[in-house]
Formats: sequence, structure tokens, C-alpha cells
Amino acid sequence: MPDDRTNLENRPSPDALLEHAEREGRGRLRLFLGAAPGVGKTYEMLMAGRARLADGIDVVIGVVETHGRKETQALLDGYEVIPRREVEYRGRTLDEMDIDAILKRRPQLVLVDELAHTNAPGSRHPKRYLDVQEILAQGIDVYTTLNIQHVESLNDVVAQITRVRVRETVPDSIIDKADDIEVIDLTPNDLIKRLHEGKVYFPQTAQRAIENYFSPGNLTALRELALRRTAQRVDEQLLSHMQSHAIPGPWAAGERVLVCVDQRPGGAARIRYARRLADRLRAPWTALHVDTPRLAGMSEEDKDRLAANLRLAEQLGAEVSTIPGQNVAQDIVRHATANNFTHIVIGRPTRSRWRELIEGSLTYDLIRNAGDISVHVISRTERDTDAASTRVKAAAEQRPFQVWPYLVTTVFVAGALAASSVLDQFFDVRNLASVLLLAVLTSAVTFGLWPALYACFLSALAFNFFFLEPRYTLTIRDPESIVAFAAFLVVAVIASNLTARVQRQAAAARARARATEDIYSFSKKLAGAGTLDDVLWATAFQIASMLKVRVVLLLPENGTITVKAGYPPDDTLAEADIAAARWAWEHDRPAGRGADTLPGAKRLYLPLRTGRTAVGVVGLDNDKQGPLLTPEQQRLLDALADQAAVAIERIQLVADVDRAKLAAEADRLRSALLTSISHDLKTPLAAIMGAAGTLREFAPALPEKDRADLLATVLNESERLNRFIANLLDMTKIESGAMEPNYAFHYVGDIVGSALNRASKITGEHRIETDIPPDLPMLRLDPVLFEQALFNLLDNAAKYAPPGSIIRLQGWVDNGSVILQVMDEGPGIPPDDVERIFDTFYRVRKRDQVRAGTGLGLSISRGFIEAMGGMISAANRTDRPGAIFTIRMPVPAELPALGTPLTDDAA
Repeated sequence: MPDDRTNLENRPSPDALLEHAEREGRGRLRLFLGAAPGVGKTYEMLMAGRARLADGIDVVIGVVETHGRKETQALLDGYEVIPRREVEYRGRTLDEMDIDAILKRRPQLVLVDELAHTNAPGSRHPKRYLDVQEILAQGIDVYTTLNIQHVESLNDVVAQITRVRVRETVPDSIIDKADDIEVIDLTPNDLIKRLHEGKVYFPQTAQRAIENYFSPGNLTALRELALRRTAQRVDEQLLSHMQSHAIPGPWAAGERVLVCVDQRPGGAARIRYARRLADRLRAPWTALHVDTPRLAGMSEEDKDRLAANLRLAEQLGAEVSTIPGQNVAQDIVRHATANNFTHIVIGRPTRSRWRELIEGSLTYDLIRNAGDISVHVISRTERDTDAASTRVKAAAEQRPFQVWPYLVTTVFVAGALAASSVLDQFFDVRNLASVLLLAVLTSAVTFGLWPALYACFLSALAFNFFFLEPRYTLTIRDPESIVAFAAFLVVAVIASNLTARVQRQAAAARARARATEDIYSFSKKLAGAGTLDDVLWATAFQIASMLKVRVVLLLPENGTITVKAGYPPDDTLAEADIAAARWAWEHDRPAGRGADTLPGAKRLYLPLRTGRTAVGVVGLDNDKQGPLLTPEQQRLLDALADQAAVAIERIQLVADVDRAKLAAEADRLRSALLTSISHDLKTPLAAIMGAAGTLREFAPALPEKDRADLLATVLNESERLNRFIANLLDMTKIESGAMEPNYAFHYVGDIVGSALNRASKITGEHRIETDIPPDLPMLRLDPVLFEQALFNLLDNAAKYAPPGSIIRLQGWVDNGSVILQVMDEGPGIPPDDVERIFDTFYRVRKRDQVRAGTGLGLSISRGFIEAMGGMISAANRTDRPGAIFTIRMPVPAELPALGTPLTDDAA
């Protein structure tokens, strides 16, 4: 709700910015809203479209109804009209908007008339506004028209004003999501004049419309509704603009609306009123249902009405809540007080005076106990059954008639009759009724109400026939016997009803406890699941076992939706099922069997949602015909699906975090590489180009020593550039895993000497000390890679150690390994950098006089040494400033004999 986005720190509201971001990529919706037919909505839409055509925008007509009006028909000239799609229905051919042709054509703007239109059966969507939503999702702008009487929350208000209930409605969310709303207004007198002139309907129809619908009073009221609803939307847009741009303003955020929902008629009117009240107050609102034991015996009609009311509240944007309770008025007030609700919407009393005196009045109790909470009593009820159509049809709970409970009940009564016959010799006949009553109670506890009522009448007949005078007839002669018989029958009926009610409540409690235990067990499984496959398998198994259906789970992959798990295992779907699953995923709405969209699919597909987004789709089917799930099963599925969606999102968020870390590391490496290339590649190139240019232009005039220095500069910088490129190539091999050492047995001292000779130019300003014992064992290694690793260590030491300092190399044998150390007398390694010094492109901060490096040398040394089975580490010297790099290479278990070629094959 708007008030939830208040930001007290004079900065843009995250929710407002997120709402703006969500609109990016979607087409813009412009709504031409009218108070009644004939005000000129289609005319104005076509004029606006023509203006966009003049601006060079690609505009097409998806569907426009001219209703024979010449001025409207004339405006179609110059437009490209998408041909309509023909649909056969009951021997008639109906024309509908071809959404596929529009999406294939992909214009910038499409004009769609009559947004509330109901599509012909067999169309992709049952309503045209769903077609428009799909077009908008593809980034195509839409201009469309709508009359105020088609808005869902105003449906009952319009019906009360005009005495006509409109069946074709659109959700209020359509208006809430519209980017622009243009009210097409016309005074009642001007509209009635247009009717008389035949510009709206044919003359006969126009006269009938004027007498019934188009009266000045009705039109004035409809104008007010249209203007008020538009003003609310404009106010919301202004508030969103203020919050997204951190514009301070007075925003009331304390109002909350609670509407009480039950099974009584008139619930839809209360819900719509609560929605309008919440809109006016810009307040969040909740639909509350109190589940009491007395509601356990509701009829199927009442259950359907209650479910329809709760669904309508959810569709209109309410937070739906159900709480258990005993005293409805007290529970509502307690819930409202605990959650800071300031308004309660309730229906007027419907009970008779006598029932109110006996049972009390919910409305009056609420008013007395509400305290400072405002109570809105809604007096009107629906004149017609206008329950909102369900998105997924529910299966009826079929309980086939069973004979055996009645047979067993007969046995109970026969047993009680036999016991009564024995006791008849010792007790008064009135005491025998208790024995027969015991059979009635046993039947009620065991089988429920109807077998218990059967036991009542069977026991009453047996009591009359066998024990009341005259016996063995159904005649009652004694007045006392009549009283006893009547008392027995009344007590038996009351007792059977009470016992059956307790039995039903106990069964319902056991079912709820069993479901709660299963859901709790499922939540523990999900909490312990560490991989996506574990979550999907647990979800498929749990849903299949609790609902007795076959289950498939589909998740997005590479821009489409694919099967990831199933129970029983199933990874094949028919084309219709694939289309339904994809549609359910893309539109976040149910599709397939029992749904409004693509009902020809084998399975019912429902999106798995979290508070953030849809994460997947679950498909259900069984071998029965018709709808899949009962209302109770749908609620259970919602609970399971919510937990599964949160678990899937948790796994995906962990994967997203890992990918984000990898991406951040890749960005760091990319940035370091670009920095290195920009400096370490351009610097030697600049030196080479400068020296070469000087030699070319001024060589004859330069002394021999200067020419030699310039040539040395060209040579040295070329070698530096060659080392840099070689390092990049070596690092690429290491990262790709393509490094394959060419093993042979070698003496480390020889490789050290070769590395020192190669690095002589780099270390020329330093003193080199070596301590390599001649008896060191030979190592199995690649001499080229090992020499490069030593060269990089020497290069690093020469960079950081001051001129004239000592670079020392020493080696020895320790615990089956040859240890080789490179020590310098530089500033050492900062403590925070010791663990990171071998990272790719990582460079310790250097003094100005220290020449820059690529940050690759030490990383390459580690890669080469580890590729040959060794280890390398870095530390600071303890005897003086400086760094120590230690290489540890394992000594081979078997060395080649003297005279054997020292090749890898000999090894």
C-alpha cells in the first residue's frame, strides 16, 4: 500500500523505486475511462492514436467496436487493422482479437476497445483484460477503453444506482497499474441528447435506455464514481512520485481497515466497501474470518459462499486471515486491537428479534466492545448471486453411501434389545430406555449423525414394540407410556446430535493435527535440505502423498520452464501441458485442468510463489475426471507450496550469492588485468618507441655511448614486454587447467644456477648469495617451469629489496622434502597481505622508486610449483627486515640408478 512506503529520511523510497523499476520493460497502459456508454471513449482513443501516428509511432488496431457510428468509423482510415481471429461456438462464428498476430507484428502501440469484454469459449484467456496484460508484458504500449460500471469494487454500487448488475468486470488492479487515465466526461444532458440523435444506440433501444439506465440522476452518480476513482489513482501516482524523488509531504500512515468475512449473504458487498474505504484512506486492509466450532456443520452452499468471499478479498488486494475462536465479537475486537486496526466493517444483523435475544447480536456486541475503533455497518446485500468466478475449479467432496454402518448400527440396537429383554425381568420399563440409548450413543460416536438417527428411530420402534403395553404392537395405550416414548425419542435425537457433533469436531481436530504434523515434518525436511534436488524431491513426495495426486515440478532454465522432479518420476509432458506450464510461469497464474486458461491440459499447473517472485511451477493430476482438488486440499496445497517456494528461493539465493562472489572476483581480475595491460604493456612500448624514434632521427649526431644506451633500452624493455606476455600466457594455462609438466629428474642446484644467470640483469644491483648443498637429492620436476618459478621469485626480490642488499638462496632436506628458500632484505610483507600475496593480479603497495609489476609473478610461481606436486609459502624474516619465500618439493621414493637416462620415461 502507498502508506507503507513512507520514508522519514528525505531519501527516495525503496518501494517506490522498485515499483518504478518493475514498470521498466513493460508496455505503458493508457486507460480511457467513461461514466457510461456513448461518452466518446473510443473516439478519443482513436484521436489519441492518430496523434501518435503523426509523431511517427507504429500504431495498429487490435480491436475497435464502432457500433455503426459514422464519425468513429471515419477515424479508422489510415490505421493498420490486425485481422480478427474467428472462433466457432455453438454453430456461430465469433470474431475475437488475435493476440498472437499482434505479438508477431510487435507494433509500438496497439488500440484495444472494450477492456471488460468476455472472450469466446476456446480463446486463450477468458477475459480481454488478460489479453492486454500479456501484450503489456511483451513491452507493447496499449490504449484501451473502460466504463466505470465494469470496475469490480464498484460493481454493487453501480447495481444499487442503476438497478442493473453488470456481469463483465475487471479487477481494480487494472486501474492501479494504468500509467495514464483519461476521463472522457460528458454532461448528462449532452449524453441524453446524443441518445436521442441515435449516436449511441438505435432509436428503439435508445428510448428504452433513457427510461431505465440513462436517467439524469444515474448519469450524475456514475460521473461522480468515475471522477472519484480517477482522483484516487492520480493521488497514488502523485504520492509515488513524491516518494521516489524524496519530496517531503504530509502522509497519513495510521489507518488500517478490517472487514469481517463469514458465510452469510452480503459478504461480497462488505468486501468491496472495505476495499473502497481502504482506497480512500490509503490504508492497508485485512479480511478476517473467525472459525468457530459452530461452523463445522455449514452447508456446502455456505462453504462455497465463504470460500468465494475470501477469494474475492484476496483478488481485491486484502490480506486474508483465519483465526480460531469461540466468541466471534470478542475475537474480532481482540484481533483488531492487537494489530492496530482503526476501522471494522461488519454487516447489519440478519437474525430475528427472538434469535438475537437468545443468541445475541454480533453487530451490537462489536459496537459495544470496539472502544475507539470505528465500526462501519453495511446494510445492503447482493440482490443476485455474484460470487467471483474461481480461478481453479474445486472438486466436490464425494462421500459414497455405505450400507455397513447401518448394518452395524442394527447389530448395536439388537444387542441393546437383547440386554433389555434380560433386564426386563428385574427393572422397570423406563430404565430399559437407557440401555437402548446406549446403542444410539455408540452409533453416534462410531459412525456419525445419520447412523445415529437411524439408531434413534430403530430403538424407539423397538422400545415401543417390545416393552410398552400392549406389547408386540405399535399401539401405545397408557398415557405414561406415551410420555416415556416421546421422552426417549427426544433424548435419543438430542444425544445423537450432540455426540455426532463432538465426533465430527474430534475427527476434524485429528485431521488438522495430522496435517499440521505432516507440514511440520515437511518443513524440517526442507530446512535440512542442502541441495535443490533434495528440496524438489521432498516437495514432490510430500504433495503426492498428502493429496493423493501425481506431481511434477518445473523450474526456469535457459529462458524456458523444464521438468526438474516428479513423483512418481516423470519427465515427459504433452504439448498442451508444456504450454500450460509455460503460461502459468510467465503470468504467475494457474493454468491447465480446472483453470480458466488452457483447461484442455492433462495437469493443473500452479505457480510456486514467494513474497518476492514466482520460483517455479507445480503440476498435478490424477486418474479421476473433472477438477482435482477439494477446497480443503487447495488450502493444504497452498501451505505446502508456500514452504517449498521459500526453500527453493533459499537454495537459489545461496547459489546467487556464490555467483555474485565469482562475478565480483572476475570483475576484480578483469579490472586488474586492464590496469596491468594499460601500464605494464604501454610503459615498455613507450620506452621502445621513444628510443627507436630517437635513433632513427638523431643517430648520426649521437655519441656512440648514447646510441648504445638507447639500444640497451630497446633490448631491456623488449625483454620486459616479453616476460609480461609470457606471464599472461602462463596464467591462462594455469587457470584453464592446461598446464602439463614435462617431468624429468634434475639437480636443484643446476636449475638455480640457470635462473640466476637469466635474472642477472634484474639482480645486477644486488649481491647474490647461494647455499645449495651438492648432495641434495634429485627431484622429479619440469625444469622449465621450476626455473620460471625461481625467476619470478628473484624478480620480486629485486623489485622490493634496495640496491646493494643481499638476495640469498639456500636449500636443505627436511622430512623427505627438499626445501629451497629465496630471502631478501626489503621492507617485508605487510601482515594483512601475507595470505593474499599469491592471488592473481594482487600487488603489495610499493614505494615510488619501486618499479611496477603485473601481480602475476608470484601467482604463476604458486601455480607452477603446485602443478609439480610442491608447495610454496611466504613469510617475513625474523632476524632482519625482508621476505622469505619457501618452496617445498617432495623427494621421489625411488631414484634412477647411475647411468640411467634422467627422463620421464625412466621414471
